[in-house]
Amino acid sequence: MEEDGAVTVYNSSIIADAKKNPYSIKVGLAQMLRGGAIVQVTNLQAAKIAEDAGACAIVVAEPTRRGIRRMPDPSLIKEIKRAVSIPVMAPARVGHFVEAQILEAVGVDYIDESEILAIADEDNFINKHNFRCPFICGCQNLGEALRRVREGGAMIRIQGEVLGHGNIAETVRNVRNVMKEIRVLNNMDEDEVFAFAQNIAAPYDLVAQTKQMGRLPVVQFAAGGIVTPADAALMMQLGCDGIFVGNEVFDCADPYKRVRAIVQAVRHYNDPHVLVESSCELEEAMAELNLSEDRIQHFGGN
Repeated sequence: MEEDGAVTVYNSSIIADAKKNPYSIKVGLAQMLRGGAIVQVTNLQAAKIAEDAGACAIVVAEPTRRGIRRMPDPSLIKEIKRAVSIPVMAPARVGHFVEAQILEAVGVDYIDESEILAIADEDNFINKHNFRCPFICGCQNLGEALRRVREGGAMIRIQGEVLGHGNIAETVRNVRNVMKEIRVLNNMDEDEVFAFAQNIAAPYDLVAQTKQMGRLPVVQFAAGGIVTPADAALMMQLGCDGIFVGNEVFDCADPYKRVRAIVQAVRHYNDPHVLVESSCELEEAMAELNLSEDRIQHFGGN
């Protein structure tokens, strides 16, 4: 294994033959995004704003609408790829390997097998070892994360709320849950690891690898409800390697200022002076992100 800061490049021989399927290269590509903010965009203008504001990558998604949510229009992906120089991601439905094939053919840099979209296959996830492109996968606990890594996931997205109204409680709960399970694993005797792996329904070799490293064997980002610099810094201080920011940050008076402030908070999450500067004078910029009574009722609030 090759160490890079606090993250160790995962030994691909444990999962797959590197000559046939270079998993270690995919993990390395995902690791390059560590310490950054990945911003979801739905159009070319938003993509340019995200790049100018310092996003490490963008996720192209179709505008939110009722009904089945699928992968974005390939023509939009091509348009955005021609206009920006940072990595471009796009989501595919869980289990929909043909959508993934299309996205890889379009030339995306990463594919997000997204449970946020409609589920295409209720029983099977994509065999991500069959693709050259690195995959991002969501989870809410350690067992789920390691099962996605076994399938070939090169980045784990610890997912919270997906409704886009700025509530990070579920994201915090899931991040803390993953970190707690890793701490419990780290304090176990070797003889206890087998039972622990069985209890969380995760491959034993990956559980043992996680215990040895003291963290997930791939980079772990947080997603869901992150709309302020303080939210972003909180996720980083809880132990995440980076964050995903939803496209709701563009529904404000000054989206560049908002995204830039979040990017700065991710980069300097342990510096309270930078966090103060990043958080100042953002009330107008985030006016549309504040929960109104109508929006609370729309999302099922009482």
